[in-house]
Amino acid sequence: MFLGDTHTHSLCSPDGHNTVLEMARAASAAGLTHLCLTDHWDLVTLQGEPAYTYDWTPYNAAVAAARAALPQGLTLAQGMELGEAYENPDAARAVLAAQPGLDFVIGSVHNYRAMKDKHDFYFAEYPDHDTCQRTLEDYLGSLEEVVALPDCYDTLGHVIYPLRYINDRGPHPFSLLEGDFYERTVAILRRTAQDGKAMEVNTWRGRSIEEWIPYLRLFKSLGGELITVGSDAHTVQDVGKGIREVYQVIADCGFAYVAVYHGRKAGMEKL
Repeated sequence: MFLGDTHTHSLCSPDGHNTVLEMARAASAAGLTHLCLTDHWDLVTLQGEPAYTYDWTPYNAAVAAARAALPQGLTLAQGMELGEAYENPDAARAVLAAQPGLDFVIGSVHNYRAMKDKHDFYFAEYPDHDTCQRTLEDYLGSLEEVVALPDCYDTLGHVIYPLRYINDRGPHPFSLLEGDFYERTVAILRRTAQDGKAMEVNTWRGRSIEEWIPYLRLFKSLGGELITVGSDAHTVQDVGKGIREVYQVIADCGFAYVAVYHGRKAGMEKL
């Protein structure tokens, strides 16, 4: 049975904690058959500074070393989580083109664009309704820019990302499928589907499972066919967390396959 985690980070990410080989061994121990390392390159740093270049050398070396000692029964793909590509699309395209062995690109947004000096949503406070509202308006504007660059991503990463923090720290729960946000979210996911791109179901290290149900149903209703699944693990302890459980949720929402990328081309693995 195929069991894959296609969103993980190693020491090649600024917030990673383990080597690629350690992550691969953890994936094997968790019963996975496929692992994709998607180390970060965000065109703005966690603190909001521009970062328009990327050195593939350490990452390529780490992947090559891991593949030489890969546990039996596990395949290892080479990916990237590309954040805020709209900040400099030409730079994003140049970095992607410089890596011919790249299998998979997650297009994501982690940072404010028009508020809070462009720093990561993780570092913000959410004391009141208006702050949360403006944060999500800012975020959706950035997602609209990401899906306008279809050559810069294969799957739209963790669509509900800022809700992790808003719904934990804010005054009340928010959703991207309610009120002023609904039509914009529909348009984003429709563009994703129409361009033949995937939507990622991100378990947030096993903490986000059922939250994905309405987004999966919406994506399917808009013609979306490709779903990728990742744990967002940054440590060996979190590799594969929630993958089995969310596979069942995906199946219950009417999808028969998950997408797995090689050479930036989608293959389908039966659930």
